[in-house]
Amino acid sequence: MEKDWWKKAVVYQVYPKSFQDSNADGIGDIRGIINHLDYLEDLGITALWLNPMYCSPGIDNGYDISDYEQIDPIYGSMKDMQLLIDEARKRGIKIIMDLVVNHTSDKHPWFIKSCQDRTNKYRDYYVWRDPVDGHEPNELQSTFGGSAWEFDSQTGQYYLHQFSKQQPDLNWQNSKLRQAIYKMMNFWIEKGIGGFRLDVIDLIGKNPDTMQMANGKDLHRFLQEMNQQTFGKKSLMTVGETWGATPEIAKLYSDPQRHELSMVFQFEHTQLDQQDGQGKWSIKPLNFYELKKVLNKWQVGLNPTGWNSLFWNNHDLPRAVSAFGNDQEYRVESAKMLAILLHLMKGTPYIYQGEEIGMTNCPVSSIDEVNDVESINMYHEKKNEGFNDNEIIRLINHRGRDNARTPMQWKGDQKYAGFSSQKPWLHVNPNYKTINVDDQLRDSNSIYNTYKELIDYRKKHLLVVEGSYSLVDTADDVYAYLREMDGQKLLVVANLSGKDQTLKLDYGVQQPWISNYNIEKINLNDYKLRPYEAFAVEIH
Repeated sequence: MEKDWWKKAVVYQVYPKSFQDSNADGIGDIRGIINHLDYLEDLGITALWLNPMYCSPGIDNGYDISDYEQIDPIYGSMKDMQLLIDEARKRGIKIIMDLVVNHTSDKHPWFIKSCQDRTNKYRDYYVWRDPVDGHEPNELQSTFGGSAWEFDSQTGQYYLHQFSKQQPDLNWQNSKLRQAIYKMMNFWIEKGIGGFRLDVIDLIGKNPDTMQMANGKDLHRFLQEMNQQTFGKKSLMTVGETWGATPEIAKLYSDPQRHELSMVFQFEHTQLDQQDGQGKWSIKPLNFYELKKVLNKWQVGLNPTGWNSLFWNNHDLPRAVSAFGNDQEYRVESAKMLAILLHLMKGTPYIYQGEEIGMTNCPVSSIDEVNDVESINMYHEKKNEGFNDNEIIRLINHRGRDNARTPMQWKGDQKYAGFSSQKPWLHVNPNYKTINVDDQLRDSNSIYNTYKELIDYRKKHLLVVEGSYSLVDTADDVYAYLREMDGQKLLVVANLSGKDQTLKLDYGVQQPWISNYNIEKINLNDYKLRPYEAFAVEIH
């Protein structure tokens, strides 16, 4: 197997609970994924990232793991999982497992034993501290709201939880804990997976006593040790979720000479509609010039040693076309624009399920319709601060995680969009009758076929994988860049806005090989870009 195969890969993310239900219980499952492997093969993807399917109480939809080496029965069995790995391999698709090693569920045997007394060997698998003046050890706050410390009356100490109180943090300073994690990772590697997506991995080097949580001093030592003892000698893809990364930090993770990870997810571009320093629920309009500046910074900043992950959305973020495009009158055009702009950049592109058909955010009108623990916690906090329901629901509709988690829209003529024959665990977006896979497969000009064309082009042109990148000077709301390699030149142009824009470049008349409007030739010396118009041309 080629060592750096992941540089050429296109990764498709499946949120298993919402992909396809094969046994009519309203919950997506492994057999449902297997049933659609031919669809994914047709799209052209080469790796499949699965959100967690390990045993879990489901407080945070599987990111609270109670048994790393068992599949949760709601998704199927280990036999089903092995079949998925094998069937995907037959189609040239590698399985990427989502792995949470910053914390476990409070129902994990390690934590249950850790709570029994202060002297057992599992006590130090977690982060425990004495009370200070009868209160929490310090002011650390949980990402999901409230204190990051929870008191355990049986042993008289507080334990750390950076997320919900049912997600206690693991203590990576304990070498026995680290060895237990590496053993578990090798268990999965031996089953034939293609790699790992490592959840909030930048938090494992934490020092809660100094309140430094991300990018702690031991973080890279731990990752190098993990690399050496698990995936380092194999051709596996690893991507770390790192909310606090800068390009300089990202190069530390992904420089091959450092033997850490293949790449990281960084989220700077996804936070541009947040008020500075105010957190995800304090929103402002997206500035397209800022978006262009940030995307360009990451394209340039990781050279020459780092590697970039390219994505618009995932299971924690609003739908791409709702966040960065126009999900109403220009839904098709802006969804295609986002695809063209992203997939021809340098890095490994990711597609989140439904992105390839332009699925949109799904507004709710009441907190009773919300499933996501983070949104529910925020609702109660804001209510206590005096916000009214309409204000809070508006925030949830804009940024809430349920937007990404509504069931996959397979068919327009079935009650639950072909996801299940029974009422799903989360409501289906009502627009499934007009936005669904069946209709897109029948339409040669669909968003799906734009993605398919981009993936095929990437496979056939090494220029997209290895070529240099440079920004082309244009209007603020227009993003244009050149990819160059061995005399080949590819120009990519995208109007990020819903307004006409003027383009003046010294490349004369060219014929685009892909565009989201029906155009045969473009005079690049003077061209009027329509709302969300995008194209790519090979410059000869």
